[in-house]
Amino acid sequence: MPIRPVLQQIIAKCLLELGVAVVPEQVGLERPLRPEHGDWSTNAALVHAGRAGLAPRELAGRLAELLSVARVPHLESLEVAGPGFVNIHLQTNWLHDVLRDVVAQGEVSYAASDAGGGERVQIEFVSANPTGPLHVGNGWWGAYGDSLARVMQRCGYTVLREYYVNDTGGQITLLGESLLARRRGEEPPEGGYQGDYLAGLADEYAGPDEAAAAGRWASERILSGIVETLASISISFDEWYSQASVEESGAVEETVGILRAKGLVEEREGALWFRSSELGDSRDRVLVRSGGEPTYLGGDLAYHRDKFLVRGFDRVVDIFGADHHGQVASLKAGVEALGIEPERLEVLLGQMVSLVEGGKTGRMSKRAGNFVPLDDLVADIGPDAVRLLALNASLDQATNLDLDLVREQSMENPVYYVQYAHARIASMERVRREREIARIEITGCDLGVLKDARELDLLRRLEEFPDIVAEACAERAPHKVTAWVRRLAGAFHGFYHDCPVLALSGAGDPTSLALMQARLWLVEGARIGFAIALSLIGISAPEKM
Repeated sequence: MPIRPVLQQIIAKCLLELGVAVVPEQVGLERPLRPEHGDWSTNAALVHAGRAGLAPRELAGRLAELLSVARVPHLESLEVAGPGFVNIHLQTNWLHDVLRDVVAQGEVSYAASDAGGGERVQIEFVSANPTGPLHVGNGWWGAYGDSLARVMQRCGYTVLREYYVNDTGGQITLLGESLLARRRGEEPPEGGYQGDYLAGLADEYAGPDEAAAAGRWASERILSGIVETLASISISFDEWYSQASVEESGAVEETVGILRAKGLVEEREGALWFRSSELGDSRDRVLVRSGGEPTYLGGDLAYHRDKFLVRGFDRVVDIFGADHHGQVASLKAGVEALGIEPERLEVLLGQMVSLVEGGKTGRMSKRAGNFVPLDDLVADIGPDAVRLLALNASLDQATNLDLDLVREQSMENPVYYVQYAHARIASMERVRREREIARIEITGCDLGVLKDARELDLLRRLEEFPDIVAEACAERAPHKVTAWVRRLAGAFHGFYHDCPVLALSGAGDPTSLALMQARLWLVEGARIGFAIALSLIGISAPEKM
């Protein structure tokens, strides 16, 4: 069992003896940033001093006295610090137990949990209109959505990945008009699509001179390209859900009827309006235009009704670009009006991505034709770099990507830095096999010889990983896994530099042989950590570089 919940239970029991009842899971327990402050630190005395009727530092002192006789596993010493923290110093063998757990659970089970309890979650992401190739921003948000799905699955959720294909409406007709204009050698109509990709499509199109038909044909070809582009960065979907199917099924009319029955729809100038201002929106919204065509909101509410009430998802996570910010309140209001608890719908917004090269940046637009295709970036820096860099910061932070730095094969390149650590592990394993060095079972290995600061730092990184995955899931923050694997890489590179492993194999000293065996298992533990983390962020674990 991980030591954190054990410590929380013991601290909660000691607090109860001091007259303070607290649930163990709510006991504050953190890893100090500085090793001299201990392995763990609790602020329980600060939080509960008022309930105990004592000054925080006095309560901390009494808590420390009780902990000293409470049979805390691996306890070395305790100290009261600052205004009322209790710092807990453990013997290093607690970290050796961590390594045994990592090896025993392996890639399948380490840092996995059943926190989700099998809850059915649908994550909709990318969902870019099939009117042009994916741009870099689509790839950034796509990597986030895919990685979030992986993290949530590891935490016990049942996840379905879905792409909502906006394959109907005026945009498809406009795409067809733009395509036909190009085929005639003319400029696209005002507000039409300008990208060079249309020229190639125009050369291939042999259908009728009718905008709707041309638009449908072009959107299908573009969508095929989108599938291939996403596959190149290891993104696939369980469901490609057609907007046209929603509208053609009568689902929009049914949804409007439900809202009308609740007194939330009224007709104004021939259009049907949703009275969303009564549910917290800034203003009312049009559901169906005067010409009978559903708005995006009308289609989206029908689509979300299908998600929750027809297909029965317990939770829905929508990942949109920042330009959809104004739609969140109306969508939430509509979901609530349909009788769905609004907290079951999570809408996450991704910020803009700028590519920095020679000081040039630019805003991307499919219609203007000046966007940077995701395919081009993948061809330039590779799919793994795209994935890792997309998950290097929080989704809600704007990104400036320095292409020159990414192209460098150096330790300054975060992608190279992480993957090179795994390649070093693979290289060590090849050498071990070539030298026919047997690795004894970990149950017969003396891990107590792992005492070097570099070894302990690597073990501490492995110990914190289950909490990192749990936080990444709960906070919808897969970038935390990226930050952790970069820390693991730093710890491993330091260990590799200062702690020889196979160089000890020729020594006759039994102590050296024992140390080699222990370090071989530490390397295996690091390999397991890298394998899990790299899988969660969707990048490869190379064996050679």
